[in-house]
Amino acid sequence: MNPTKHRSWRLAATALALLVATACTSASHSDVPPTAKPTDAPAPTAQPGVLRVLAGSELQDMAPVLEEAQKATGVTVQFAWTGSLDGADAVSSGRADGKYDAVWFPSNQYLRLDDAGKAKLLSETPVMVSPVAVGVRSSVLNDLGWADGSKVTWAQIGDAASAGKLSYGMADPSRSNSGFSTLVAVASAFSGAGAALTEADVQKASPSLKKFFTGQKLTSGSSGWLAQAYTRAESGKVGALVNYESVLLSLNKSLAPDQQLTVVRPVDGVVSADYPLSLLTSASQRERESFQRLTAYLLKEDVQKRISELTLRRPVTPGATAAPALPSDRRRELPFPGSRAVADGLLASYQNELRRPSRTVYVLDTSGSMEGARLNSLKAALGRLTGTDDTRGVSRFRDREEVTLISFASKVKWAKTHAVPASGGQPGPAAELASINADVQSLAAEGGTALYDSLEEAYRVIDRQQKAAGDDRFTSIVLMTDGESNEGATDGDFKKFHDGLPAGPKSIPVFPIKFGEAAVSQLQGIADLTGGKLFDGTASLDGVFEEIRGYQ
Repeated sequence: MNPTKHRSWRLAATALALLVATACTSASHSDVPPTAKPTDAPAPTAQPGVLRVLAGSELQDMAPVLEEAQKATGVTVQFAWTGSLDGADAVSSGRADGKYDAVWFPSNQYLRLDDAGKAKLLSETPVMVSPVAVGVRSSVLNDLGWADGSKVTWAQIGDAASAGKLSYGMADPSRSNSGFSTLVAVASAFSGAGAALTEADVQKASPSLKKFFTGQKLTSGSSGWLAQAYTRAESGKVGALVNYESVLLSLNKSLAPDQQLTVVRPVDGVVSADYPLSLLTSASQRERESFQRLTAYLLKEDVQKRISELTLRRPVTPGATAAPALPSDRRRELPFPGSRAVADGLLASYQNELRRPSRTVYVLDTSGSMEGARLNSLKAALGRLTGTDDTRGVSRFRDREEVTLISFASKVKWAKTHAVPASGGQPGPAAELASINADVQSLAAEGGTALYDSLEEAYRVIDRQQKAAGDDRFTSIVLMTDGESNEGATDGDFKKFHDGLPAGPKSIPVFPIKFGEAAVSQLQGIADLTGGKLFDGTASLDGVFEEIRGYQ
């Protein structure tokens, strides 16, 4: 957004909010249901005095402000969490209509590129601002000779990454708005685009983008897990994190001295999140009035100061005081893609061409308890990942990805590995994706559950693959089970096995999926030990397999 236009819009929004506040000072709050709590999941139907909001999970840090807002305005905010781009899809498709009254993502820029999505928004009120930035470990900053980081460009960061001098973690841009903002920022900076980013700009920037992404050593579907992975990484393996300025400054509060981050805002420009609380056209008049009372409150100067001090984001209300930790100078806003086609093309290029390729092992429970509907659900969910109708490159196996399927029950039944080729060549990815699907559909249920033996075999498979290829890939294991390990190695045996692994293999995360009567304690223990994350596939295996793609 043009900075001058942005400032004018904010002034208009502030004036409108003040008018609304004046008009609503005598509004009664007696219609608030006494049982409505902010911690409740949004109800399926609208409730008086409640705003059901679909939001990015980073807004959890707004809880204290919203509790205060509830007391002042009588409006209770109830959140349902989602990734920003997934949330945009929900709005555009109409799946949010009637289910939510408002959405609150870090940015609406991607959503507004779609005419159907833009038409679903009745009103947008930016509440706070934070630019995407690079948090560099202080020791690495000194080694690079970047002083305090105040004069660093995106090109310098890319050069350091391609030279092997800077490694970093970044959230998956197809899931997380911070990752997408980073992708847009570097594409705009490297192309020198002076206006809306075009397909030609993306092509021009591609060689520099490939070099930049050689430095990405951690990927994630969420900022929270990314921060945890950064703190787990052995000393020096990951020298930086790319995220919003506010996230990096907040993270420093919990980091050890040797892991502290210096926040670098590249001087050639940034892409910022303005966190617009946005009313959906499907909201009723009652919810529209609740929205107006809430936004008027959030834009008050003293509340803006409180938000800034609590979240380390910048105020949007003129005259509001920013938190002392925030630098007073601003960076120019880099151009955003001019169309949805350009944005999705950039995302697909990242997944299939620009980023480091993946090595993924799926350890699949095909014991007797999976017979019938459960096995059919597994086949359908994994089969979806072999489809070719994915414009963002997020819900199918990527070009250049190495995929291994391990079917297990009382023992490992079979293991089959597929290498998905790049698009544009002969053969293309379609034939290999079909071959993966054929193996998925051949899964058959029979036997017990030797979970830990099978998991150990997954590490051995990866070790053989890495030694044979001699490459450096994003590597992960996905474990899906509907029961409890009842044969073979125990959890203690697996811990001993894992403790004995070299540093590289030991850092490979396992992402267990709970399904059916799976033993949550066993799966959580595996996730904790390996640095992975437990997912619940009970409601939707389709959704959870796609969600895990952001971590691979």
